[in-house]
Amino acid sequence: MKVLLSGTLALLVLNFSARADWPQFRGPDGQGVSTARDVPLKWGLKEGVAWKKKLPGKGWSSPVIGGGRVIMTVAREDGGKVTLGVVALDVESGEAVWNRDLFTPDAGEVRKRHSKNGLASATPYLKGDVVYAHFGHMGSAALKLADGEVIWKETFSYPPVHGTGSSPVVVADKMIFNADGASDPVIVGLDRRKGEVAWKTPRKQKVKKTFSFGTPLVLEIGGRTQVISQASGKVAAYDPKDGSEIWKVRYGEGYSVVPRPVFANGLLYVATGFDRASLLGIRPQGAKGDVTDTHVVFKETRYIPKTPSFVESGGYLYLVDDTGSLTCRDAKSGELKWREKIPGNFSSSPVLIGNKLYLATEDGVAYVAEVSPKGGKIVFELEMDERIFASPALIDGALFLRSEEHLWKIGG
Repeated sequence: MKVLLSGTLALLVLNFSARADWPQFRGPDGQGVSTARDVPLKWGLKEGVAWKKKLPGKGWSSPVIGGGRVIMTVAREDGGKVTLGVVALDVESGEAVWNRDLFTPDAGEVRKRHSKNGLASATPYLKGDVVYAHFGHMGSAALKLADGEVIWKETFSYPPVHGTGSSPVVVADKMIFNADGASDPVIVGLDRRKGEVAWKTPRKQKVKKTFSFGTPLVLEIGGRTQVISQASGKVAAYDPKDGSEIWKVRYGEGYSVVPRPVFANGLLYVATGFDRASLLGIRPQGAKGDVTDTHVVFKETRYIPKTPSFVESGGYLYLVDDTGSLTCRDAKSGELKWREKIPGNFSSSPVLIGNKLYLATEDGVAYVAEVSPKGGKIVFELEMDERIFASPALIDGALFLRSEEHLWKIGG
């Protein structure tokens, strides 16, 4: 796992089992950059595919991988009844190892989602031999990785808008997630061993639309662990011990924030959501209180994603927005270096290996793009025949892609 250092700031290396090859949304450090070796650069609907398995339910959560398992949340509908659960497949064969039902939300809860959103959109988190699954306002649970035995399951209720989306993080003895709904938005820390609410911190930001769907990012700043969490109108850092707010940067009425923050080069990169997204470069060193006027290094407003997260490599940011504008920006200044158009609309977040960017459209077209500060070009594309909103997962020799009803293992 790569540790990024800049002065007193470091991306926290999470203490997960060595078996957890892709333990959370966007990989080992949550940044969408992989060091996996021998990952295929091209494949067919059958050629180069180790296996393709139909899943026992739908969902847009991304796969996580560890302990020889591929883990996903799923939602199954049967005669009007919805069941939410977690499935584990064997990495080598794709066969189901276990399949655990967890929650049965009522019809009213099921209806509270956007047409593009699913009922199982939050990506699980692997910590050691435990799977942490989250279904937003419909419930959270901890299960044993080996056999799916339920350790605990609890429900933290809040009024959703457009359904679920925020994936959890696990740090020290807390499972932390955003609960930014129609009113009274909060960030929540559960005791990860019992599922009880350890703390909940109100956002206290006056905005017209309080709902957002961001996934927190864990950083270590000056020797202090901080949870960076975006909400409508602001991004803030919280102490995972008690949920106290350490600092914040305001960004007006930005709402429905989805892209996960990225940290590199001593800067935190944040997209600000609808209606028009901006990209902020924030210097978190020494931040305390409201640092909107002192710690924002740059703000850019063109071709910024509202849904896909982005990546950084070698001092440059690579972003694809919702309409397929692929751009490169100088990571220190935000300056636009180039732009290329990729056909299609994007919700899935790209993953970078070296100079190869793996992407997939909502309509199910998979791309591999070659990118550098000098330009970008598509080197591979394939129609996968099903919609794709989940983000890729990678391990040595293999790429895992979740489509609407299937999980693909490509290579390996």
